[in-house]
Amino acid sequence: MWRDRINQALQARRAADGWRYRRPVEQNSVREIVLSGKRYRHFSSNDYLGLSQHPAVVAAWQQGAAEAGAGAGASGHVTGYSHYQAELEQQLASWLGYSRALLFISGFAANQAIIHLLAQKQDRIVADKLTHASLLDAAIHSPATLRRFAHNQPASLQSILAAPADGATLVVTEGVFSMDGDSAPLQQIAQATQAAEGWLLVDDAHGIGVTGEQGRGSCWQQQVHPELLVVTFGKAFGISGAAVLCDDATADYIEQFSRHLIYSTAMPPAQCCALLAALQQIQQGEGLRTRLRQNIARFRAGAAQLPWQLFTSESAIQPLIVGDNRAALALSQQLEQAGCWVSAIRPPTVPPGTARLRITLTAAHQPEDIDHLLEALYDAAG
Repeated sequence: MWRDRINQALQARRAADGWRYRRPVEQNSVREIVLSGKRYRHFSSNDYLGLSQHPAVVAAWQQGAAEAGAGAGASGHVTGYSHYQAELEQQLASWLGYSRALLFISGFAANQAIIHLLAQKQDRIVADKLTHASLLDAAIHSPATLRRFAHNQPASLQSILAAPADGATLVVTEGVFSMDGDSAPLQQIAQATQAAEGWLLVDDAHGIGVTGEQGRGSCWQQQVHPELLVVTFGKAFGISGAAVLCDDATADYIEQFSRHLIYSTAMPPAQCCALLAALQQIQQGEGLRTRLRQNIARFRAGAAQLPWQLFTSESAIQPLIVGDNRAALALSQQLEQAGCWVSAIRPPTVPPGTARLRITLTAAHQPEDIDHLLEALYDAAG
């Protein structure tokens, strides 16, 4: 029975042109990527500021490994909580205006941990319809009731919140949405949440480091202070991991009862050293953010006459909607032949009928890289 079930699922995925591939990367310099000995201009990286290659960040990781080894060796509740981790948490909390920050090994783990810990049977979770899979997956498998409001529509949220709840209410959204690249109207969402006496959780994976003063993110930019803020380090920080920002009591509650935190090996000290260096670059990185904005503007101006729909996005994420899975794959392959690496994103990652090229721009791109991509897109359209 298990084998039949597996084979049926695989056949269905192939038939829908939804098959996912992993290909070994030989070199990734943010601006360029090398696979199977061929070099491509890289337009699928979330490393928006290019910090994974920054000399200070690389040197900090090397120094941390030399001083403390390659791994933490245990859970943070045993012996894995290094002074490097403590310093990173303190700096993040101070920078973002919270009492506490708690580190997690990934953004997925952080989101799962918060929902798993807080949601109880009588509670409700009200999430933006396009909220990241890590949050929706946790909400679906929690004992709480999940409701979803229309994407970036505060009126839809208010309509749901108008009905009384038996327990607590948690409203969930992203700061910058990972597939559409648009920003949530956080002030209106926060006001609706407060009126319903709920808590707001904002996952700002794609806003932190890029938006707001010193790159403090979407909430800082929109002057919103959610009860729970999740920031991840796999995008603008250029590394990996995540942190949950909250008040003292909530942090204590997470430390005492979160199985995701208690029973996971802690973040390696060397990684914390690299993240501290990346944080310093972000805080001083207005030049990088300016270059990123210029690259976004250059691409959007050049793409205005393409036959495919380009979503309205001022972020590094520029979704070019193709619609059909097979057509999206074909366009991605045409760009590959032209020396541009752009991944096709298909359902279930995005809604049916919205298969796309998720083009991402970085501060590492040069004007000629963007012009080359645009030329390849126009050739494919012709």
